[in-house]
Amino acid sequence: MIHVLTLLVATTAAQSLPPWMTGESQPADLSVSLVTFSPGDSLVEWWGHTSFVIEDKRLNHARLYNFGMFGPKEGDTTGFVQDFIKGRLIFWVADDSVLGTFNFYKKYLDRDVRIQELDLEPSEAMAIARRLGTHVLPENRMYRYHHYNDNCSTRPRDIVDEAIGGQLKAATAAPSRMTLRQHTLRYSGVNPPMSLVLDYLQADSLDQPITQQQDAYLPDELELQLARQQVQRADGSVRPLVKKQWNWFQSARKPPPAVAPNWIPYELGVGVLLAALAHALGHWGRGGKKAPRVLLGLYTAVLGLGLGVLGSALAFLMTFTDHDVTFGNENLFQANPITLALLPLGVMLAWGSKRAVRGNRVVWTVLAAISVLGVLVKVLPSADQANGNILAILVPVNVGFAALWWLQARFEQKRAPTAG
Repeated sequence: MIHVLTLLVATTAAQSLPPWMTGESQPADLSVSLVTFSPGDSLVEWWGHTSFVIEDKRLNHARLYNFGMFGPKEGDTTGFVQDFIKGRLIFWVADDSVLGTFNFYKKYLDRDVRIQELDLEPSEAMAIARRLGTHVLPENRMYRYHHYNDNCSTRPRDIVDEAIGGQLKAATAAPSRMTLRQHTLRYSGVNPPMSLVLDYLQADSLDQPITQQQDAYLPDELELQLARQQVQRADGSVRPLVKKQWNWFQSARKPPPAVAPNWIPYELGVGVLLAALAHALGHWGRGGKKAPRVLLGLYTAVLGLGLGVLGSALAFLMTFTDHDVTFGNENLFQANPITLALLPLGVMLAWGSKRAVRGNRVVWTVLAAISVLGVLVKVLPSADQANGNILAILVPVNVGFAALWWLQARFEQKRAPTAG
């Protein structure tokens, strides 16, 4: 309990240098802890968060170091938005009050605060403390963020690994039990619609084999790895890296599932239902009924807008930005900029335009052909994207709507009077 109270002493103003940067701290007096914050409610919080706490027990001084800071610079909101869209995400490391940060996560975010005190040699503790103190200086604090490769968890992972001579990296060199996509799906599953959007936007780079070291882009995974880590010391002894582990605060939130959910059967059902609804409206409207024609037109326009915007966004990200997780995305076969043509065609159909009938048949046929091609290319070794979730919904939609318009054309041919 004394150690916990000492750890929670609020720090002095962040502008002042901590004692481990001024020469006041002695290595033997330093404690290094890794703090894991569980996932939260918003998209940027779904993955959890990691921070360091450095404490000088003799001087009763502690600071929290956080690699997860981002946002616009004062007076430069436009530049921030442009960089964000282009995939040039500039984050920075900040130091802050330990108690203030913990209370914020407890009172306002209702997220776990879990602490692991590391069993380090005094020289290792000092090396980490000084590295963090140097990182937070204005000239060093900015870095180019990458969600999977360089984030608030991978940076602490690498700092700890360097301090213990690469033993953490060596211990986590084995293949991971999952891919990055599977990890992403199990964490984003708290919001299925947004999870599906993220799955659509991210290409096959998420499906390549990874190591356990790469798992540690997730704070929860890094916490587990540190808890398992054994460190060999200079005298030949081996001891756990984590000296002590406890929960400062535990929320009632459920942790992310251990495996990614399998939504494909449900998504296939949704895709078939979306196509079946179109066929029902088309069948009802045979004979020139106005209400089903208007409903089918509006339905087409909504699908064209939603899927067209999604496809156009993906095409833009692949072509004009540094969002490398979108590059070479096979999902462009299923929803692409061509889909936007359905927006005006749907409105025209609702309005009663005769040209809209042929236009819908042509566009949906093109989309269905591209969609089927996206399935056929899966026989190629290079087409290894795990996009079953997207195929399950959009292939039935694209093929189903195309079939609707060809059936409509066939019906109209049968109705047409023959010359006698």
